[in-house]
Amino acid sequence: MRKILTLAVAVAALFGIVAASSSASGTHASAAAKSKPKTCKATIAIMAPITGPAAQLGQEQLHFAQFAVAHFNKLLGIHVKYSQNDTQLATATGLAKVTQDAQSIIGNSANVAVVGPAGSQEVQTAGPLFGRAHIGFVSGSATRTTLTTTGANPTFMRVVAPDAVQGPQDARYIIKHLHPKAVLLIDDQEAYSQGLVSSMTPVLQAAGIKVNHQSYNGTDTGATLNNDLSALVTSQLNSSETVTILPWQTAINAQQFGTIAARQGKHTTLFGTDGTDVPAQFNIAGSYVSNFGPDISTSKNMIDHAIVKGVAKYGPYGSFGVPTYEAAHVVMKAISNVCKAGKTPTRSNVLAQMRKTYIAANQNAFGVPLRFNHGGDIIGGGFYLFHVNGSGKYIQIPAK
Repeated sequence: MRKILTLAVAVAALFGIVAASSSASGTHASAAAKSKPKTCKATIAIMAPITGPAAQLGQEQLHFAQFAVAHFNKLLGIHVKYSQNDTQLATATGLAKVTQDAQSIIGNSANVAVVGPAGSQEVQTAGPLFGRAHIGFVSGSATRTTLTTTGANPTFMRVVAPDAVQGPQDARYIIKHLHPKAVLLIDDQEAYSQGLVSSMTPVLQAAGIKVNHQSYNGTDTGATLNNDLSALVTSQLNSSETVTILPWQTAINAQQFGTIAARQGKHTTLFGTDGTDVPAQFNIAGSYVSNFGPDISTSKNMIDHAIVKGVAKYGPYGSFGVPTYEAAHVVMKAISNVCKAGKTPTRSNVLAQMRKTYIAANQNAFGVPLRFNHGGDIIGGGFYLFHVNGSGKYIQIPAK
């Protein structure tokens, strides 16, 4: 008889019809139903050039990631902690630190995912390590096309379009709107820069534009850097090259190049890419800058407005922060989805959810559905274009 009564109470509790006078067994079942769900906890790592030549961009990425973690912890009801890993935008000669950082992240078993790193050369270094450790990572700025096509970075995703989109898009804009007969195109000997050169050159040449491709060592500083840039202006920049394309990672170098050209009385329109998008450092009037992130500072969109308000305490920012915010969004939502399925976040199940990402257009700052193809590239991603006005202010303009 007791077994029958207990079963009846359990069935009643399941359908929510247990009366206050239920037996002890029924009371226990009801209390269990009302108990709070298990807390969703996880730890992630943020990799960014927090110090070094691109510190202004790295700080921006860090702050937007920090805000994203705090915001989505509250919004999704999860408890995610993070660590800061300063890559210093490691160059080809300093990638040992990226390796060290990646190994440290992997060695901490609590880390289930990574936001970053920033540079394409850093992804090339960390990617195989993260791949072997089955830890997913999402960059908001690494654009070299081959990062997602060679299979070397199997757990890598990015919320920004690759050079294969940016390079041709920029080249077509230059052809259509600036009408040069010849251009000077200079790389800084880094993976990011060289990738853009390789994607822009064929488009320009197909339009009958002569391309003078040169290189300089982007790691040089001081007098050596000044000599490098001065030599390029003196020996390579001629009157027919009415556009000079600078796909560099250091904005202040672009400013220095433009200043040297003006000092020598040479006239050319500078066209920088996302690495030069630092208004405080590169602001020569008449220049152009393309970037993977939009300007949301004056947007009336509710999501954009909330982000602007949330990061205001960190000070001025450009368009690098938004993509990193969305990279963190991907990771945070993946962790939340794992917990909703009743599981504890691990590297493998968080990675699986990251690959399944779908964030509707009205739920992210890009305003387009956020999802990835099988290689880890965002589907439908594009680039934004800015023109520097006479006051050195960046004005967003149509990119086509």
